[in-house]
Amino acid sequence: MTPRRVAAVIGFPVGHSLSPAIHQAAFDAAGVPWTYAAFEVLPGCGGAAVEAMRTLGLGGLSVTMPHKEDVADAVDRLDPAAVALRSANTVSWDGDELVGSSTDGDGFVASLTEAGCSVDGASVAVLGAGGAARSVIDALGRAGARSIAVINRTPAAAEVAAALAPVAHVAPVEVLAGVDVVVNATSVGMGADASLPCSPELLSGRQVVADLVYHPLRTPLLAAAERVGAGTVDGLGMLVHQAALQQLAWLGETPDPAVMRAAAERALAARR
Repeated sequence: MTPRRVAAVIGFPVGHSLSPAIHQAAFDAAGVPWTYAAFEVLPGCGGAAVEAMRTLGLGGLSVTMPHKEDVADAVDRLDPAAVALRSANTVSWDGDELVGSSTDGDGFVASLTEAGCSVDGASVAVLGAGGAARSVIDALGRAGARSIAVINRTPAAAEVAAALAPVAHVAPVEVLAGVDVVVNATSVGMGADASLPCSPELLSGRQVVADLVYHPLRTPLLAAAERVGAGTVDGLGMLVHQAALQQLAWLGETPDPAVMRAAAERALAARR
C-alpha cells in the first residue's frame, strides 16, 4: 500500500483557513493518498516549520500570515514570483531541495481567465498595496497587462507595490473610471463591513470588478458593480486557483478547481 503523505497549512491564527477543506476534497476526488492538516505556528517560527517539513517528510506546505517572509528565507530556493515579492505561500520538494513559491497572483489571474476576462492588453486598477495587492500586481505585469494603476492611501507603500511591474504606476482613485478591470485588494467589505473601497460612481458596465474578499462572497463592492452592469469576480476564485497551483507544485498534476470551489462553498455555508 502506498504510504499516506501529509501536507499542511501553517499560520497564526489558522483555524479560519479554508485550505484543509479545499485541499482534502481535491486529494480525495483524485484518489491521491494524501492528508491535509492545519498547524498553528507561533509568529517567528516559520523557519522552524520549514525544518520540521524536512525532518517529518511532509509532502508540502501552504503558508499564510505571518510566516510568508520567514519561510522565504528558510527554503533552499525561490521561484521568480517569490523572489520578487520576498515571500512564499507554498513549499514543495524538488529532489532534496525545498522550493518556495508564490501562487496567489497567478491564482488571481487564473480566476479572471475562468470568468472570461483576459488580462493581456488590459488596463487595471488595484486598490491596496499590501501583500495580496503586491502579488496581484506582480502577476498582472507578467500576464501582459497594458497598465496597472496602484491606488493606496499611503503613497510610499503604493510606490513599493508599483515597482513590481514595469507597467505599474501610482495613481489617484479617479482613474478607476477609465480602466478595464478594477481589483479590490484591501480588506474593505469583509465580514459585516458594509463600506466600499471606492465610490460606486466610478464604476461602469463596461468593466470587470474583482474583489479578493470572499467572506461574504457578494461583497458591497461586487453588489455595486452588479447594479451598474459590470462583470464581477469574487474572491473565492483566487483562493481556489492558488490552491490548485500548490497541488500542481506538490504532485505534478492539476486538480479539479470545480471540486475545490464546491468544498470551499460548503465550508463557508457551514460557518454561516
